[in-house]
Amino acid sequence: MMEVKIGKVYRHFKGNYYFVENVALDSETQERIVIYKPIYDRQDSKIWVRREKMFLEEIPDRPDNITGQKHRFELCTDIEKNYL
Repeated sequence: MMEVKIGKVYRHFKGNYYFVENVALDSETQERIVIYKPIYDRQDSKIWVRREKMFLEEIPDRPDNITGQKHRFELCTDIEKNYL
């Protein structure tokens, strides 16, 4: 299975970009949890968490997949700025 890269930018299949701050472990299940933040202005939250398995999961063909990505989040290699 792929692992999320800490300190990198990922693109969501709906087109927005997010910076991965860290990966934590769930205290009960030891499952890896991705801690990330949007690199665009949002009013609802500045920090998000999602199970790594879901962060990297393949998505079905959907009309809101404007990027044509295979996975929910994909590593963005053309943005290398440090957002910490």
